[in-house]
Amino acid sequence: KMGYVYFSPEKCYYSVPYRYIGKETMIHYTGSRIEIFYNHERIALHQRNLTKGSYITNADHLSSTHKFYSEWSPEFFRKKALPHGEYVLACIEKILASHDYPEINYKRSLGIIHLHRAYGSGRLNNACKRALDTDSCSYLRIKNILKNNMDRLLLSVNELEPQKPHIPFHSNIRGASAYE
Repeated sequence: KMGYVYFSPEKCYYSVPYRYIGKETMIHYTGSRIEIFYNHERIALHQRNLTKGSYITNADHLSSTHKFYSEWSPEFFRKKALPHGEYVLACIEKILASHDYPEINYKRSLGIIHLHRAYGSGRLNNACKRALDTDSCSYLRIKNILKNNMDRLLLSVNELEPQKPHIPFHSNIRGASAYE
């Protein structure tokens, strides 16, 4: 469960102390402030943010396990990806550049980076290269590449024989010049 209340006028999320997660709260607001109440007691006070879709977090509201998440930033994930290889980093940068909510992209990035625990950095880097080649950098795609050992196939059929035409030569087959 999230430690945020949803404020619909700006479609924003405001943090509440983690012990109130799952409890029914009431929001009072003015042009500049958001107050959140539980049983008529104010449990949170925030400056109102007019940026649609933003998450406003007071670090004191987070449990110790969630304080780790407050360190998340694009640079945090780039540093986490770099030791595993250039293609892991490239996949993470591609995910971070997408237009979804940053928190969702952070979780996707972390999932990909954590695949090194089961498969090792070398295999993860190869899987990310394959995902980049097909423009499909997603956790599920990279996990399936690893699970099916597709990262271990060094070259695809196209890379092995790039000059060989896909249609065999035959004297009865005409080329594009026959249609000019």
